[in-house]
This record gives sequence, C-alpha cells and structure tokens, in this order.
Amino acid sequence: MASAKDLSAHEHTFARIKEVREQAITHTRLARQFAAERRDLMQGLIGEGVSQADIARELGVTRQAIQKMLAC
Repeated sequence: MASAKDLSAHEHTFARIKEVREQAITHTRLARQFAAERRDLMQGLIGEGVSQADIARELGVTRQAIQKMLAC
C-alpha cells in the first residue's frame, strides 16, 4: 500500500482525474437533455403525421434507431 508521501507525489494526477470526472458528469447530463429534446422534436413530427421511416430517412438512420430514440 502506498504511503501518504507517495500519494502526495501524485497530487496533480488525482486533481486531473477529479476534473475529468466532473466533465464526464456534465457531458452525461447534457447528453440526456439533448436526447430528451430530440425525442420531443421527433414526437412532434410524428404528431404532425410524419412517419418514423421518413424521419429515419431524413436523419440517415434506420427506423429501428428512431424507435429506440423514442423509447428512451
């Protein structure tokens, strides 16, 4: 097991790990917000009569991918 002295030599690395973790948490939150907005926008299109297949074609993905996006 490393001593406190050994750990203090890695202080900068531990600080960077903490920074990266915070950034990852922030990006995860943003990704969830964007996914929710994307889902709402697609549901709006579907409500206006646009098919999942049409949305998929426009976005360059499969209809199954659209179904997954709508399910989340």
